[in-house]
Amino acid sequence: MPLVAHNALPTYERLRREGNRVLSPERAASQDIRTLHVGLLNMMPDAALEATERQFFRLVGSSNPISQFHVHPFTLDAIPRSPAAAEHIRRHYEPFETIRELGLDALIVSGANVTQPDLSAEVFWEPLRRVIDWADENVTSTLCSCLATHAVMLARHGVRRRPLLEKRWGVFRHEVTHQDHPLVADLNTRMQVPHSRFNDIPRADFEAAGLHVLVEGDQPGVQIAVSPDGLRTVFLQGHPEYDRISLMKEYKREVGLFIDGRRACYPPLPEHYFDERAAAVLAEYGRRVETALASAANPPPFPEALVRGRLHNTWHDSGEALIGNWIGLVYQITHAERTRPFMAGVDREDPLGWLAGDTSRLE
Repeated sequence: MPLVAHNALPTYERLRREGNRVLSPERAASQDIRTLHVGLLNMMPDAALEATERQFFRLVGSSNPISQFHVHPFTLDAIPRSPAAAEHIRRHYEPFETIRELGLDALIVSGANVTQPDLSAEVFWEPLRRVIDWADENVTSTLCSCLATHAVMLARHGVRRRPLLEKRWGVFRHEVTHQDHPLVADLNTRMQVPHSRFNDIPRADFEAAGLHVLVEGDQPGVQIAVSPDGLRTVFLQGHPEYDRISLMKEYKREVGLFIDGRRACYPPLPEHYFDERAAAVLAEYGRRVETALASAANPPPFPEALVRGRLHNTWHDSGEALIGNWIGLVYQITHAERTRPFMAGVDREDPLGWLAGDTSRLE
């Protein structure tokens, strides 16, 4: 069902132009459909702030036919912002105090720009912990994306991410390993998901913390794990929300860092993402860049027009199905338990009935 444009966030108009269904508050009010309130804690740096909005709004809005969605973006004041990004946040985001007062049914926590080897030394660490502490007691389920997964695993379970020998970057194959969990019901048993990270939490560390691994791959490792109760926290190490061009944009930024002297070596291509022809175009471009730099000439422009049309999104359907299942589980619990305090009458240790082997209450 559609998103509800309950404020003037430009993302809504962008999604309308793409063909997504977005309702005005007046039109939404005329429909006798339950509204779910989903928070988006957007910690991404300025360059990716609005793209992250669009990616998650699009995924939520297209994911589930049973509800309307009010998505409430907010961020952490401790994260430094440029004047333009600060103004965007001031005009269109909500203070956490307002979010906390009005409440949420579900929460998504994005990744963030990391500057320290120890996540607990980051400027966002304590504010993020306050949000997670509140969500644990007041939100049916929190979905953590990539860096947020690593931060919450450290804060909640004392599990530290492990540095990789090289960046895990590309589109990788995964398999569903726990097919009885309703979060992965009806997902393809094999799926592709983008990853872009320098660190990892392996399966053994998730399991040592009492978590359940639902989806993983030989090359990328764990993609989806859930908290011991099966729903309270959903951990993702990849990016099912990415657009078709997201990895290309990241690659283009890395090339720009190399040209500016802020990266020591020319970046490798993301794996399993560019086809043979696009890879050849980019290899030739890389040679031209290095030749230009060696002769103190201006490097040629990035050949985005030659590459963009050859990119394919092979992960959106599985991402949409995952978020649809997640929203559906949140809806069934919050719809059955309309009054707060949080999930009154629901077994907090096994809200899905999954641990007991009985999910009939969700049917």
